Amino acid sequence: MTYEAHVVALTGTDEGSAAPPRPAIQVVPLKGLPIVAAIMVFLIAAIARNWQWALDLFHVAGGGLWTAIDLFVGLVVGPILGRLSIPARAEFSARFMPKMVLIMPTLVVMTLAAGFQLAVNLGNLAPSNPNHGWLVASFAVVGVMSVIALGVLEPANIAVLFEMRKPEPDGEVITKLMKRFVYAAGVLGVMQVATLVIMSRVSTQ
Repeated sequence: MTYEAHVVALTGTDEGSAAPPRPAIQVVPLKGLPIVAAIMVFLIAAIARNWQWALDLFHVAGGGLWTAIDLFVGLVVGPILGRLSIPARAEFSARFMPKMVLIMPTLVVMTLAAGFQLAVNLGNLAPSNPNHGWLVASFAVVGVMSVIALGVLEPANIAVLFEMRKPEPDGEVITKLMKRFVYAAGVLGVMQVATLVIMSRVSTQ
């Protein structure tokens, strides 16, 4: 059933009535690109000049936000979306998903790039280092997270946006894709907690 058909069914309007206008869909929010570019330039400069404080900032802030957003989307937003009507889900998706296209990849790059540089600086990658095994475990967790993010999360996000751009978007398709996105975010959030436990262990040895 299309978006417009769901609106008619829920509002009681007939086919000759004008359905509420759908929000304009922008797959990539252009206004956010300068902010992302500035963050990436600062990150590159921090790695190139080996600014310890900046690397700590990127790794800790990026990891914290990444974890918090994944858990919030999976455990809070997901159940709420499940109780909304399909038109409401579609409108929420139109406003929420484009922002996630920029936010999540930026946080992932911040966290991983700064974290790897910190590991190199602290010598944690050396096989003789007591933290080496913990970092290997962290890399394994991050590897699985990357597969989920690149293979499930972002494709579902992009697919929702392209479906919403169609003249007659399918509400049921949007619902399935949003569920996939939310479940993936929840799994990533739980795995992020495991990563935080590992990092806490590393920082205390």
